[in-house]
Amino acid sequence: MKIQRDDVRNIAIIAHVDHGKTTLVDQMLRQGGVFRQNQQVAERVMDSNDLERERGITILSKNTAVHYNGVRINIVDTPGHADFSGEVERVLKMVSGVLLLVDSFEGPMPQTRFVLKKALELNLKVIIVVNKTDRPDARPAEVVDETLELLLELDATDEQLDSPVLFASGRTGTATTDYTKPGTDLRPLFDAILRHIPAPEGDPDAPLQLLISTIDYNDYVGRIGIGRIERGTIRAGQMAIRCAYGSSFVSPAARLGGLYEFDGLKRVNCEIAKVGDIVAVSGFDELFIGDTICEVAMADPLPFVKIDEPTISMTFCVNDSPFAGTEGQFVTSRHLRARLMKEAQTDVSLRVEDTETTDAFRVYGRGELHLSILIETMRRQGYEFQVTKPVVLFKEIDGQKCEPVEKVVCDVPTEASGVVIEKLGRRRGTLVSMHGQDRMRLEFLVPSRGLFGYRSEFLTDTRGEGVMSSVLEDYEPYKGDIPSRASGSLVAFEAGEATSYALFYAQERGDLFIEPGTKVYNGMIVGRNSRPGDIDVNVCKKKHMTNSRNSAAAEEALKITGVRVPTLEEALEFIAEDELVEITPKSIRMRKRVLNTELRKKAESRKKLQ
Repeated sequence: MKIQRDDVRNIAIIAHVDHGKTTLVDQMLRQGGVFRQNQQVAERVMDSNDLERERGITILSKNTAVHYNGVRINIVDTPGHADFSGEVERVLKMVSGVLLLVDSFEGPMPQTRFVLKKALELNLKVIIVVNKTDRPDARPAEVVDETLELLLELDATDEQLDSPVLFASGRTGTATTDYTKPGTDLRPLFDAILRHIPAPEGDPDAPLQLLISTIDYNDYVGRIGIGRIERGTIRAGQMAIRCAYGSSFVSPAARLGGLYEFDGLKRVNCEIAKVGDIVAVSGFDELFIGDTICEVAMADPLPFVKIDEPTISMTFCVNDSPFAGTEGQFVTSRHLRARLMKEAQTDVSLRVEDTETTDAFRVYGRGELHLSILIETMRRQGYEFQVTKPVVLFKEIDGQKCEPVEKVVCDVPTEASGVVIEKLGRRRGTLVSMHGQDRMRLEFLVPSRGLFGYRSEFLTDTRGEGVMSSVLEDYEPYKGDIPSRASGSLVAFEAGEATSYALFYAQERGDLFIEPGTKVYNGMIVGRNSRPGDIDVNVCKKKHMTNSRNSAAAEEALKITGVRVPTLEEALEFIAEDELVEITPKSIRMRKRVLNTELRKKAESRKKLQ
């Protein structure tokens, strides 16, 4: 017999990147009694990963829970960046409703549209929260209208269009139903959750069904599955089976090693959990996202949400540069393959394939940031490898070659709007809308490959004041060739240590990527040529000794200006198809695929003849 559990609510917080999800969760935890009154807690406490704290973004979804008026509110904090939207898609299966956060100035952005669409498809209840109402440039009334227009565009039902609206400030921890009357705490938000988010219902006496939506790993207990109990009751130590997602495989019966529920920031052991609870379980050697844990006598798998396909790919290969093995701990193809396969088990948006050679692996992801976060994580864990330039994945639809097209929103100073429109136009972008006065909001439809290498250009063109965000819109017919980068590379043709004397004369050719004292090898990229085509330079040349001593003024004249050591993302954007990025725990280097200067020139000559 189905019963309704009034003591539990399950919600996810969804929004565009930087609209304040994690900051609001901080305040919900504080006011939900998770922290002691005098306890010192870091900002964005849910962003526990070092990379998340450094970049100020959420990468992995997190589970937590607070108690309010005798009700446990299970909260899932989700990423806001489009490249991690696979995280959002799968955790929505765990909840009954969502808090949709919208910035009180920026309004609905591309990722707002994407996550809201997914929530509406699953028929989840929506509470609209206009956040950051304490901003001096806030325009809450207009943002509410824009959000309702977005609901209409997405074919929301009458009930979804009637979603409650609250106005909040995640930073100060206040919420109100009337933006003209500032709130004092988050009680209006908690009350709205209890009133509008449906309580889970199901039969606690029916055979167990637990759908796994997230995978965690612990060195002591192995793989841990996190999900919501859709039917029945689960007990610590009971026997259960695993029904594999997407196949008819059913595992042998295994004893559950541990059963945990979420309380604040901790996982706590529990003996029993019922339908509607979000729990973590261990005990299965193999456990994957989308699997269903069932009673031994009743194999009854649940359907899982279809995750959107990857849009770009890169090749990860073993480092074969002259510096290979000098800085990394894990350098072999066996190490690289094992680490990539492990990542693919927990990241549903990632795919890994073997290639014709044993030293290279094709990795598919949602975007440049998605794969660059994986690369950065691996290098911090001691891995050393090389990667190729990202390439987009084409599809054939009705016999026609199609490519991924992204909706791009640019907020730029008015004087920079012309150059942005011109540059994206050259990259096959189509201007969809344009409005604003002091700052312009430009909306484009741009092929994904047209955005490769553009983000750093965008920041330069807008003098660092522009904000650009994008989300996959659809696949459209192939747009034609897009001009490749206009500049070539400065390539070292001698191994050794870069000197100030050599770099001073090399900088006349373009922008330098290395500083004096950097160790280089033949074929390593040391700068950007200011003109098309590559130039071989000797950055290890030393000044010949003479009988006369240089004056201080002559030494002072050898000043090196404009050295810009590229970040990982900048390196991935810069490299051409015949170049690689060498990744080690200590360094990020760019190099030519063919290191030898003579062999490289012969290959270029053959290519021109063809």
